Amino acid sequence: MEEVDYKFQKAYEITSSMTEKLPPDTMLKLYAYYKHATRGIQFVRPSGENNVRNAFKLNAIFQLNDITEEDAKIEYIKLVEEIIQRKIE
Repeated sequence: MEEVDYKFQKAYEITSSMTEKLPPDTMLKLYAYYKHATRGIQFVRPSGENNVRNAFKLNAIFQLNDITEEDAKIEYIKLVEEIIQRKIE
């Protein structure tokens, strides 16, 4: 497994086990980076019954059309590191 893949998996495990509520914009970024990193730029219809929330999710995904899956993983890792750093401070 490449280093980026390993760090991405660890970052995902960290976010999956978080109990505190993150700001909505941070959650959308995590969602979009994760989807893009794991599924690429193919269209992904957000799950859920809240149409407004689904629209925000879809918008967040569309904003990542210009980056690669690898870049999405790197950005996800950076965002998780920022979240951890904010918790420490």
